[in-house]
Amino acid sequence: MTRDEIFEKVQAAVEDALGVDADEITEEARLTADLGAESIDFLDITFKHEQEFGFKIQQGELFPDAGAQDPDMVQDGKLTPKAIESLESRLPDLSLVEFKQDPKVTKLADQFTVGVLVGFVERKLASEAPATA
Repeated sequence: MTRDEIFEKVQAAVEDALGVDADEITEEARLTADLGAESIDFLDITFKHEQEFGFKIQQGELFPDAGAQDPDMVQDGKLTPKAIESLESRLPDLSLVEFKQDPKVTKLADQFTVGVLVGFVERKLASEAPATA
């Protein structure tokens, strides 16, 4: 599946979950700030991706757990450097350059774009594809 095909399916899932027009859903569009997603919408988007692409997304695999209490990951309401490093390795399309200056957990959702979703699906499909001999 090409990136364009994945984008079209992600776009349809986001359109259905958020009730926004397809032309608003670009790779650069931020799920919360630009498209109005709320925390419950992240669950709906995850579920729609599982249905559309036929894979299971583990809790916290795509969108980090909002209530994370692990002191190695969250301290004083902010993500630790370890948590940021983990996110960057799991989601290389997630740009955290500005976020790192004030890594409040409450601001993390603002960093997720449609392009992050597309990249996640791309990598997930590639990792679950059967190896060819």
